[in-house]
Amino acid sequence: MSKKLYSLLDPRGFQERPILKLAPRVSLDDLKKGKILFYNNTKLSFCNYGEVFVRIKERLTELGISKFIDYVETVRGKNTKKLNEYAAMLAKEKPSAAIVAFGDMGTSAATTVVAIALEKLGIPTVYMTAPPGSAITEGVGVYRAGHLCLCSLDIYQASTVDEVREQVDLKWDYIVDSLTAQGEKLEKTAHIDFKMDLVPPAQDGLLPITQNIDVDESRLLEPGAYMEEINEYFNAEHISDGLPIIPPTRRRYDNMMSYCPFDENLVLCEQVGPTGKNITVKDVAVAAVMAGCTPKAMPVLVAAFKALNSPKYNLLQSVTTSHPGGNLVLVSGPIAQEIGISGKQGCLGPGYPMNATIGRAVNLVIMNICRSVPGVCDLDCLASQAEFTYCFAEEPELAQWNMINEERYDSKTTTVYMLKAEPIHDIIDFLSLDGHDLLDTITHCCTTLGSNNAYIPGPLIVCLTPDHGMMLKKSGYTKRMIQEHIHTYAYHEVPMVRDRGLVPVRPEGFEHRHPMPVTRFPEDVEVVVIGGRGGHSAVILPWALHSEGCVEPVVLANGKPAKSIEEFRK
Repeated sequence: MSKKLYSLLDPRGFQERPILKLAPRVSLDDLKKGKILFYNNTKLSFCNYGEVFVRIKERLTELGISKFIDYVETVRGKNTKKLNEYAAMLAKEKPSAAIVAFGDMGTSAATTVVAIALEKLGIPTVYMTAPPGSAITEGVGVYRAGHLCLCSLDIYQASTVDEVREQVDLKWDYIVDSLTAQGEKLEKTAHIDFKMDLVPPAQDGLLPITQNIDVDESRLLEPGAYMEEINEYFNAEHISDGLPIIPPTRRRYDNMMSYCPFDENLVLCEQVGPTGKNITVKDVAVAAVMAGCTPKAMPVLVAAFKALNSPKYNLLQSVTTSHPGGNLVLVSGPIAQEIGISGKQGCLGPGYPMNATIGRAVNLVIMNICRSVPGVCDLDCLASQAEFTYCFAEEPELAQWNMINEERYDSKTTTVYMLKAEPIHDIIDFLSLDGHDLLDTITHCCTTLGSNNAYIPGPLIVCLTPDHGMMLKKSGYTKRMIQEHIHTYAYHEVPMVRDRGLVPVRPEGFEHRHPMPVTRFPEDVEVVVIGGRGGHSAVILPWALHSEGCVEPVVLANGKPAKSIEEFRK
């Protein structure tokens, strides 16, 4: 049998895997004459992490090095281009070396990009990290630079001042070597012992699957032949989400593209995740095959990734954040019903193939192209089922008010709304007799002290069941009135959100608000009517860290909105 017969497309695509030329290091005497740049990505501003720079400066001063330059600015909300521009601004100080901090959680990946950029600009750099951020910095370092000086301190949010200082002292030799070592010693210092993708994906885009499976021709007539072995291989290589996948053969890929008139090399998202790779139409189609999508899902998936590429979504950080949210795909408009995306009873659970497979394809792309793999190169503390799949539609026959597509475009245009968000939070109310009491129940569920929006006001989605939607409309509520009510009354008392949770990220003017709202304005509240009859509505709370809900229309290759899925057929 031909080996080609069993070749499968590699869902990771081709990884360039550049090897960074590390900046020339200087001697201790030269460090004494020059300036040391200290860049704090703001993470040293809480707990006792600030002691990291305090202790390093003390130790440098003991060596006679005392010219320090300090910069403090967040990396949040910056894409790769903006991070490189920021590093170029820092480099204008012409420091002899740079010490970057702190890589402990969500800012870890973006700060690694800054460290790499400084090295490219000829500045010896050491990046101070801590678990779980240390693992993600290693991943970004491997994929984008090949090697990098990364100094991991064994500290966490409750570490004392003395414990932080002790960790700096334990790693002091490494810090000095990072800034002064030469030749083989520098290479040893910057070496990253990474445990995934040790063999880079092949340039031909194929997996060496036939090298790992002994083919017995007598089994080939068996339905699903070699599915167990193929899935075992995909799981071992961390190119699956753990559920069974459909092997991405060339025939299946070509069939998936039958409703996709876009060039397979069209870039949908730019320089994302640990790998820094672009996400292309081809990457999405391969993941769609694996997820079990039908070809009619492709136009929706293309629109979804265009929405994810919006700077307002903050995809660079969202793919590795410690937050357990998924990438919610909410489709509104006629194509949703035409291809079978459901917003009916049980639409956020099992039993709806289009919902399940479209949401799954989105997250498979992120795992495989960005290499945001749980436990290896992803900061998720616990993760959630929302990271398997998260997709549903608005139902015109249930809607009590204008749907998202009608508000943003018109009734004939189909839209895809993307939001980085938690799994749904149930809202039970079987006893309220009017919309006024019901709205109070809903509003109370729109935040909790442990939710991101207690500290970062942002978008949320209220999912009303048909009964609850009818009750609110019968009581005279418009969508705008619901939005205004929730914006006004979903808040926390300021003492309850002070010095707990996470470092707040609020709009200008919110610093002295009391009480503290969880939304910035009424439009942050999206209201949809979905599901079946009964008293269980839900709220979907956001990640919201420099991250918006982004809407993209489902359009043809010429940019015109599609009225039917059949317009995409090749």
